[in-house]
Amino acid sequence: MSRSLVINIIRFVFLVLLQVFVLNKINFNDYINPYLYILFILLFPVEAPKWLLLFSAFLMGFLVDDFMNTIGINMAATLFIAWMRPGLISLLNDKEEDTELKPGIKRWGFNRFFVYALSLTFAHHLILFYLEAFKFTHFWQTFRSAAFSTLITLFLIILSQYLFMRPEKK
Repeated sequence: MSRSLVINIIRFVFLVLLQVFVLNKINFNDYINPYLYILFILLFPVEAPKWLLLFSAFLMGFLVDDFMNTIGINMAATLFIAWMRPGLISLLNDKEEDTELKPGIKRWGFNRFFVYALSLTFAHHLILFYLEAFKFTHFWQTFRSAAFSTLITLFLIILSQYLFMRPEKK
């Protein structure tokens, strides 16, 4: 088994468990919830097959839905950002640049990773919150919840990038 595969399996299990047993218990004013489990999709290796990314997103969303006792809303949101991700990566990478780079602040730099993480996180949260509400009568309240949850989740994503960043080998 390759080192990258082992790291991604551990990351998958860790993020699902962290989400369902710790982060789902955090709820600020009934409208801000951190959803850090999407970090797995953000950091998924670019060179991996797209079917594996979609299957992993499906499985992760299914597990989170199963633990949260929700019916497919996390699965739909994670599948959407997994589908959206390759296009966003090609949009953010220069043509001359190596597109085989793994996403992360260390490799992409803060600005490019921030735009990437913000785009996918906001898309995930919009879909998740509107599917949960399943009506547009409280459009702005749901939008506000998605926006504030995006900010909290994005903060945790950036923080995790700096906490787990390996120093350069000399």
